[in-house]
Amino acid sequence: MASLAQVSMASLSVSSGLNKAVRQQYMSLPQGGKCQVTYIWIDGTGEGLRNKTRTLDIEPTSIEDIPEWNFDGSSTYQSEGSNSDMYLIPVCMFRDPFTLDPNKLVFCEVLKYNRLPAETNHRAACNKVMEQVKEHCIWFGMEQEFTLLGMDGHPFAWPQNGYPGPQGPYYCGVGADNAYGRDIVECHYKACLYAGVKICGTNAEVMPSQWEFQVGPCEGIDMGDHLWVARFLLHRVCEDFGVVATLDPKPMKGNWNGAGCHTNVSTKQMREEEGLQYIEQAIEKLSKKHTEHIREYDPRGGEDNKRRLTGLHETSNIEDFSAGVANRGASIRIPRQVGQEKKGYFEDRRPAANCDPYSVTRAITNTCLLDEEE
Repeated sequence: MASLAQVSMASLSVSSGLNKAVRQQYMSLPQGGKCQVTYIWIDGTGEGLRNKTRTLDIEPTSIEDIPEWNFDGSSTYQSEGSNSDMYLIPVCMFRDPFTLDPNKLVFCEVLKYNRLPAETNHRAACNKVMEQVKEHCIWFGMEQEFTLLGMDGHPFAWPQNGYPGPQGPYYCGVGADNAYGRDIVECHYKACLYAGVKICGTNAEVMPSQWEFQVGPCEGIDMGDHLWVARFLLHRVCEDFGVVATLDPKPMKGNWNGAGCHTNVSTKQMREEEGLQYIEQAIEKLSKKHTEHIREYDPRGGEDNKRRLTGLHETSNIEDFSAGVANRGASIRIPRQVGQEKKGYFEDRRPAANCDPYSVTRAITNTCLLDEEE
């Protein structure tokens, strides 16, 4: 019978076993005054992230210092080979926690050959909406759940030919028998802080090998920018450890929790005294657009969320809209403290873990703040 160490190593990527001490020897070399800039973008799946790096002569001080670039869209599910060049438009810049200062990570919008947004570039439409509602100072906080997998697709540290004990001790758990992969989570947290991503917390989730990190509060378009870069950092940290992070909304069938991306929402009026009335007004508007929102809350128009939103495992049913104070089985939850203080925020629990935050925040903002006919 194979030892636990042998089984564990078999599920890790080969590249993660390369000699990191040798890598560090090169990482510590001076750069001759140059700066490495890694461009990051969303590919044609609407879920995958791509990246490539170039050298700039000096360290950029703002996003305006980063030049546009291009890439082969036929290799990222974004164009045909006969007309493959796509434009990378830098929109926000972060410090690079992997190659360190002065190097940068730059998140980009993707434009097609005709300078129109690519099909999976939902940022452009989201930004237009956020500009329209600037006076409302709308804040978001998104709770990104994810599951760690081995290279074999089996949940990380689960028995190879069986299952761990039932759910119960894992949520916010501690100990080798309860928390699987904490090193990855803690390294990702530090990477986000170094980069300048607005990460505000993390915890182990209900299913073993499932974790969550929270990003926010972010105003307007910043929510999508910061969550996408946090996802990139997660995948990149997992790469170093030889495991895979999946955002699948229901990675394991059966009596196991799925993975969501609960979205907390607050406008200036909601945060002021007696703001609860504006929260209730927003929920009433959301109740009338439930079907439209479900279509926006995962990349396949609700098909992924069907596996998760069953009415079980701390979810509402995908067919029904509900709201309640401190109710984790509702579509919209009003935290108990908000109910008591009569101001604050509400939580939309419907978005799937693999949602596009630009689509989610745009849909919520449209419904809650813009006229229905718009």
